[in-house]
Amino acid sequence: MTNTTLPPLRDVINAYELRAKKSFGQNFLLDLNLTGKIARIPGDLSNSIVYEVGPGPGGLTRALLAHGAKRVVAVEMDERCLAPLTDVAAAYGNRLSVELGNALKVEEQTLLKLGNEDEARIVSNLPYNVGTLLFIKWLTLQDWKPWYRSLTLMFQQEVAERIVAAPGGKAYGRLSVLAQWRGQARIAMRVPAAAFTPPPKVASAIVHFEPTEPIDKRVQLKDIEKVVEKAFGQRRKMLRASLKGLEVPAIGLLEAANLDPTLRAENVTVAQFVELARQYRLLKSSN
Repeated sequence: MTNTTLPPLRDVINAYELRAKKSFGQNFLLDLNLTGKIARIPGDLSNSIVYEVGPGPGGLTRALLAHGAKRVVAVEMDERCLAPLTDVAAAYGNRLSVELGNALKVEEQTLLKLGNEDEARIVSNLPYNVGTLLFIKWLTLQDWKPWYRSLTLMFQQEVAERIVAAPGGKAYGRLSVLAQWRGQARIAMRVPAAAFTPPPKVASAIVHFEPTEPIDKRVQLKDIEKVVEKAFGQRRKMLRASLKGLEVPAIGLLEAANLDPTLRAENVTVAQFVELARQYRLLKSSN
């Protein structure tokens, strides 16, 4: 339930002089109906410790608490936002804690202090300037399944479409393969630029990601990252050319993976990339 003791977000921004800063990648969501819809995407939050990056004045934070999150732990780089977030914490029985810092450097499990009964979810209107880096950080954890149950994240629409893209198009690339190797991703909501203050130059979208068992548990993260990086590093070239420079012969690798050497990276399925990575490890080990 929304807490009616808190002032409207526009009043909060004016009272605390929270003009959005480009250096922090800030674009504030002030429509509480919209933030409420985002908070409902992950489902029931009553047993969830929700991790939020870049809460700003607290629009999405309020919605997560109102939707029943057991606790919200937020990391914010902008010191100006601490005072209004303290007001939100007080209004919601101190179920919110805020850490001043850089989310790229945070050790989330230590910060969240998860109990045995807790589940963690990440829900965030990510700052555009670090959104992709944070997603890759959470996607490339060495241990899998990860410590979180789901990710519900705001991206520029172009980035969101890359995450969920199928083979055969320009949007399909490294993010697509890594995300779809380790989980299921979908675009849960599209958000027009006009919904933000200030409005960005591009539309945005919410991606909901749920981790699953990898397509092939034998494949190591470093191997699939290496193969995918090489393949998409020269995406217009055929695989027989783009995969040169690996520690194994490109043609031999492609033959082992039963792949046509004239294929281009954008036409290789996620499962085929996984098999490439597996054969890459086997050939390296045999040398």
